[in-house]
Amino acid sequence: MRVPVKLLGFGFWLFFLNCARCKECLREDITFEKTEPVENASYADGETVKVNCVAGYTGLYKLKCEKGEWKKSIEPPCARKKCSHPGDTPNGNFELKEGTEFVFGATVLYTCTKGYEMTSRINHRTCRAQGWDNAVPVCEVVKCPAISTDGEVTASGNTEEGSYVTSGSSNTAAKQKLCPVLSVENGFIYSHPSNKEKIFYSCNTGYKPFTGNWWDSVTCSKGSWSDEPRCIRKEECGALPSVHHGKLTLTLHDPETADVECDPGYMSTDRSIKCTNGRWEKPVCKEVRCDIPPNVENAVITSEPEELYLPESTVTYVCRNSYLMNEKRVFCQRGTSEKPPTCQETKCVANLTENMRSDEHQGSEVSVIPGQTITLSCVRSGSTLQGQREITCQSNGEWSSPFPKCIGQTTSCGPPPDVNDADTIELKKDEYKTRERVEYSCFNKYTLDLRPPFSRYLTCVQGEWRGNIRC
Repeated sequence: MRVPVKLLGFGFWLFFLNCARCKECLREDITFEKTEPVENASYADGETVKVNCVAGYTGLYKLKCEKGEWKKSIEPPCARKKCSHPGDTPNGNFELKEGTEFVFGATVLYTCTKGYEMTSRINHRTCRAQGWDNAVPVCEVVKCPAISTDGEVTASGNTEEGSYVTSGSSNTAAKQKLCPVLSVENGFIYSHPSNKEKIFYSCNTGYKPFTGNWWDSVTCSKGSWSDEPRCIRKEECGALPSVHHGKLTLTLHDPETADVECDPGYMSTDRSIKCTNGRWEKPVCKEVRCDIPPNVENAVITSEPEELYLPESTVTYVCRNSYLMNEKRVFCQRGTSEKPPTCQETKCVANLTENMRSDEHQGSEVSVIPGQTITLSCVRSGSTLQGQREITCQSNGEWSSPFPKCIGQTTSCGPPPDVNDADTIELKKDEYKTRERVEYSCFNKYTLDLRPPFSRYLTCVQGEWRGNIRC
């Protein structure tokens, strides 16, 4: 006898285990925009989880798992992070490339006023997750180049920075200030006889230019070289490579690793790159685009078709007459469009009591489409219809008037109604008096839900069964 009892206990254990799993909430059902995936694939009933926004966005969703569904308790949606003022530059101005706010992804372009020139290499700043990148560009007054003279030419004024006047033999030309003589340790240089302002250099065996190429060049401008030519050992990591539509930043904990950050609208398959045997990996920031929006039956999009859709772009769907839509807009995110909406045919449903019937339809449940009208009447003698006798289904799925009721002197009820997965514990009678009640019991593997408004009883009240039963 012990073995069957153990098997029965094990069966009950498996049953309750499966029921517990039925109430789990899944990570894939969390579909908020611009959020990071939560840690676990599933969560038990009663567990709470915080859903954070992706880098560059602020907000927080706090969810609780209840009976296999996520319930929201906090819902500030993810919005682009705001940056402070990008900073003014003396003798210059800036303007936003797009939009009107200093938010994540926004770029400002700087220009100098007339009479000034930009000495900074980069003329823009972009709002990133950690704030503005780059430094505020610098505008300096336009200066004439410094000159040197020979014995037959004299110069008056500030010959280093300001304006100056030269005089002397017309056959003698003033010479521009020269850059210092260059030498490259562990390398060699070459300058073309007709162009002394540009020098090319390469490195000795076992060395390479710091820029990562096997040769490079520097240019003389206003008495200084554009860069310092350097030769490093081949196994060393030199300068970070350039990235189209993005930038690289060395990590603090590892000088041979750099983080990849692409411009808005671009995405890299690698979050970081490494330097291996003296060579940096080459990251690529690819433009992210969505294909044409998905087709939805019985719907149309309220904008002209395009070949490709940029990230964050949206389209709006509209259903044809007599159809309702669950969600109208679809967003393009990370190269894929969101799940498309659906257009459901609009219907009005009437659940008739046993004392009411429809003149046009049979059965206790009547379903019609918008524009159709049903005529209702009471079955039992002595009862009258309270409300409109004819009601029409509207385009929003609602009836044109409140649903009528049958009221009157009738006090008895017919047999109690059928309930899914349950039955009365006693045989049903053909007629019940007011205040008589019947008790229900669920079939095997089901239990009664006794939380309000549910109970185990239905009560006859003035010809109608009152109460709610659920297994």
